[in-house]
Amino acid sequence: MKTLNCIAVDDEPLALDLVCAFIEQTPFLKLVGRYGSGVEALRGLHEQEGNVDVAFLDIQMQELNGLELARVLGAKAPRIVFTTAFPQYALESYKVDALDYLVKPFNYEEFLRAATRALNYVQLAQASQEASVAAPVAAPPEEDHIFLKVEYQLVRVALDDILYVEGLKDYVKVHLRSTPKALLSLMSLKAMEDRLPARRFLRIHRSFIVALDKIEAVRRLTVQIGSLTIPVGDQYKEAFSQFLSRWS
Repeated sequence: MKTLNCIAVDDEPLALDLVCAFIEQTPFLKLVGRYGSGVEALRGLHEQEGNVDVAFLDIQMQELNGLELARVLGAKAPRIVFTTAFPQYALESYKVDALDYLVKPFNYEEFLRAATRALNYVQLAQASQEASVAAPVAAPPEEDHIFLKVEYQLVRVALDDILYVEGLKDYVKVHLRSTPKALLSLMSLKAMEDRLPARRFLRIHRSFIVALDKIEAVRRLTVQIGSLTIPVGDQYKEAFSQFLSRWS
């Protein structure tokens, strides 16, 4: 089992002691730093760049709070589990790509559940990276799936299962053939468009990407997928016309 290097950050000594104790009693976690402020944690993370897998991070702190620290670190941030007494920050924590959100006071069972989620996430990401590195020199076959972050976990989604993707402000809603329940993931529709193979998916509207093989009918500037009729937006007409020339 992989061991995750962890830090704990909290400006309340008792809360910091508790998180550190929980880390130390968890077999797959290793405490590599404890900090009493966001500024100290920022300095420590720079010193240990690349060596920290997970940060258990308080939100409400002086000078630099947990959300601000996550934004400052950006792509260099380790996986984050927020620990806070303020549940109203849950949505904000999701926007900075936090893995989980523990509301104080929490017990070891709740902590362990979050830690296990972090372990699964890191192992899955590592396995995916190793698989791509180990690919042969010859052009590898096209991926048949993508991973989406849904409710603090990575979900494997088969490309063949996707009917269409709907953009909802900061989220995408992925509609599937296998289930009426769509998947909601915090990302832009443009980011989702970049992840999907252009050979199989086409953006036809500022709010919709469709699976080309799921289109059942085309009527003027609309496409039919199941019972849904989706219009083709003006800026996407040229790409749609090119698709039609191949489809007809």
